[in-house]
Amino acid sequence: MSQQINLFNPIFLKQKKVFTALPMAEALGVIVAGALLLTWYAGERVAALEQSAASGKTLLADRERRLVEANKQFAPRQKSATIATEVAQAEAELRSLQQVEAVLRDGTLGNAAGYAEYFRAFARQNVSGLWLTGVSIVGAGNDIGVQGRAMQPTLIPAYIARLKSEPIMHGKSFASLDISRPEAQLMPAAAPPSAPAAIAGGAVPAAAPMAAPPASATAPFVQFSLQSTAVARTEQ
Repeated sequence: MSQQINLFNPIFLKQKKVFTALPMAEALGVIVAGALLLTWYAGERVAALEQSAASGKTLLADRERRLVEANKQFAPRQKSATIATEVAQAEAELRSLQQVEAVLRDGTLGNAAGYAEYFRAFARQNVSGLWLTGVSIVGAGNDIGVQGRAMQPTLIPAYIARLKSEPIMHGKSFASLDISRPEAQLMPAAAPPSAPAAIAGGAVPAAAPMAAPPASATAPFVQFSLQSTAVARTEQ
């Protein structure tokens, strides 16, 4: 009977050394190089930050200096009593002018817009055979008087209707209308030329007969007078 005996023992094998002096030296060199690189980068970064901080300090100092100069140049002044009085007077005058403007706009003291639009209305409403001889406007247009002449009496109502269609005449009505036909004076006949004071022979001629007095006749037109009255507008 045979028996095999294993005499192999791993501990008797040659062990491979991993952490020898050379690898450890290489690793240490890498670590030292990395530390030096980080130190250099940190130094550069710190230098840049210090330079930026110095520039910021310089800029801040310059702005503080300019602020001090501005405060000296534009120092708050004490309130002047004279200026305060003038401002109060100007404000009082402004309030007075505003009150005057409000009164003028209300039309209490008259027509602040003028009377040009009234005369434009009279000019636009032109009726053939009718003409105006006088116009009177009182105050803010509350009282308007119109005088004129017409070849036919029937032209007057048509003229009044057309005149009332003007926007400026809205709210106004003619309360009175007077129509009359004036008398026209005829021109006297021309007198014959006077004879000389004496003629040959010493005879004095008889005096020339006097011309007859002028006769009166009616004019070929009628004259009219309109008087308006402002009426209150009722709110719809």
